[in-house]
Amino acid sequence: MKKNFVFTSESVTEGHPDKLCDLISDAIVDRFLQQDPYSRVITECAVSTGIVFVAARFEPNANVDFTNVARQVIGRVGYDRFEFNGKTCSILTSLRELPPDKDRFDEKNLSDAEIEQIPVKNIVNVFGFACRQTSSMMPLPIWLAHKLAKQLTHVKLQNILPYLAPDGKTQVGIEYRNSKAYRIHSISVIASQNSPSKPDLNRLQDDIRTTVIDPVFQDEEIRPDAQTRIFINPDGLVIGGGPALHAGVTGRKNDVDTYGEYAKHSGSALSGKDPIRIDRIGAYAARYAAKNIVAAGIADECEVQLSYSIGLARPVSIQVETFGTGKVADEDIAKLLEQHFDFRLAGIIKQFNLRFLPSLTKDGFYKQLAAYGHVGRIDLNLPWEVTDKMEIF
Repeated sequence: MKKNFVFTSESVTEGHPDKLCDLISDAIVDRFLQQDPYSRVITECAVSTGIVFVAARFEPNANVDFTNVARQVIGRVGYDRFEFNGKTCSILTSLRELPPDKDRFDEKNLSDAEIEQIPVKNIVNVFGFACRQTSSMMPLPIWLAHKLAKQLTHVKLQNILPYLAPDGKTQVGIEYRNSKAYRIHSISVIASQNSPSKPDLNRLQDDIRTTVIDPVFQDEEIRPDAQTRIFINPDGLVIGGGPALHAGVTGRKNDVDTYGEYAKHSGSALSGKDPIRIDRIGAYAARYAAKNIVAAGIADECEVQLSYSIGLARPVSIQVETFGTGKVADEDIAKLLEQHFDFRLAGIIKQFNLRFLPSLTKDGFYKQLAAYGHVGRIDLNLPWEVTDKMEIF
């Protein structure tokens, strides 16, 4: 395990084309589950100049206007220029109805034995991670990158910097010494703007530093110092950005959705899937386990891997890695997870109430996860962020 190193993570705003696709996909999932919590739906999007493509498979037990949902998301994010506009862009759909699910179940009324009979229908390895670098038990680089991206969106939507376009990207590099975060090595912010004439590059850089970077680090324990390298649009002004500049696809920002590549993540997209998909909710269950382990104080860092095979209810493998920080053997921690955590598909859905959260949350639930991370969110009341099983350890 390395002791001294520099690690960087990136985040993007909700107007980034990939995130826009995630938002549309999860908004559609929300709409289905709000009408019927037991709906089955899988949605993927692609965007480019003036075009949105939505592909979906779903059970026809809900009435969802895919085109209208997409236009609402695009408008809310702030795309209202002629290059890309929620009201005028072309929206193409490829929709296929799924046959009725003969294995449909209501997890709320299942016994433990019946939950054991509900198998997963995907082959997948999912990962969860937690550490002591931040109060949210997330790695510091992705935590700060998310804060910068959210602030970049905030100053646009609140008209503090009204000239900004919705598309933006942030990156934070942290210097570690003896495996502990020591200083801010570098900060990068790429902000797009609506007009090539106002403001000029110097004004943009001053505004971003004053209204985005400075407020984000004001309450942080580790702040930029005299040697911190700060880059704000180092290649010059970015005009418009978004789908008019680069295309987007659902599920292409797994590193942003999880741990900023400080820890492993599965190759499967998280957005655009209903709760029956273990490649989505298994990642939440793995994070829940890892966070409770770290919160219990038996490790400073913990990665949990769950491996699932089609036709089985339980993971075929539960692996724990504490990177030399564990006070208990990794094998013993894995045994405790197997005994006290329910990693079965129906068990996860039941414990986290995943089918009903869209109806219980104003304006939907899953689309709130589509930008700024599916894990480590202190701004949302996520059931997999609860540390209610510390006593087990």
